[in-house]
Amino acid sequence: MDLELWSIRPLWLTVLAALWGAAAGLLVPRAAYRFAVEPDEAWRTRCPDGHALTGAAAGWLGLARCADCAQYLRTSWSAPGDAGRAPGVAGPVAGDAGPVPGVAGRVPGDAPTAYRYGPGTPLVALTTAGACAGLALATGARPELAVWLLLAPLGVLLAVVDFRVQRLPDVLTLPLAGLALVLLGLMALVPEHAGQWPTALFGSLVLGGAYFLLFLVNPNGMGFGDVKLALGIGAVLGWYGWGTVVLGTFAGFLFGGLYGLGLVLMRRAGRKTSIPFGPFLIAGAYIGLLIGAYAA
Repeated sequence: MDLELWSIRPLWLTVLAALWGAAAGLLVPRAAYRFAVEPDEAWRTRCPDGHALTGAAAGWLGLARCADCAQYLRTSWSAPGDAGRAPGVAGPVAGDAGPVPGVAGRVPGDAPTAYRYGPGTPLVALTTAGACAGLALATGARPELAVWLLLAPLGVLLAVVDFRVQRLPDVLTLPLAGLALVLLGLMALVPEHAGQWPTALFGSLVLGGAYFLLFLVNPNGMGFGDVKLALGIGAVLGWYGWGTVVLGTFAGFLFGGLYGLGLVLMRRAGRKTSIPFGPFLIAGAYIGLLIGAYAA
């Protein structure tokens, strides 16, 4: 009976981790939309249709939806003479007249460009859920799993932003490094952990320093945001030892190289085309972390 219960525990842990990932993933698209701007631009404060993100929508956490656009759609669907039009079908119909209250300059039939904005919420939530489930399977009930589950949504957010605008904001990369070191330091005090905090610290410094050297050698091939991201990645990988650091780093370069090669073969990029490296650095770190956690 004890063996049966032991075999069930990882399943329940994985399910709970997946549910956590799905819930956290629902909140990523709004933050990704607001952060995905060029370096000289302020964070977005309006939906794609121009409505100001006010109230709860003005924050960074929450569903990526515009209340004004939703209000407009509800009003236009119930407009006089519009009873026969299905929700979501744009275009004027007989009887549509006058502006919609609360939405300046709009008339029923002028559909907003985005009721839901940012990257696709279902795909992001599914990705985050899968990532958290994989971490739970590899790590088991060891205390550092709590750290991985807290950092995973932040990694997904960084990957989405970098892939969209080739930017890794400091307000995300630097807290990632700080949180990783602080939380892993706390986990080092909890019994039954499987890592070493000093190696995590040195891994952060070494990997960050190595990426900084690459940046100095070839600034066009390595962004400074990647250097800052490497600080957090090195801490996470270093928890399980230098072998995990090497494995995760190699996997990141491998994924990035394969992606770039694929673009060249499809004639969508040249040899000097800039590609976002952050998503591949994060993906490589994830693979390294899975293997390191499983082997620990």
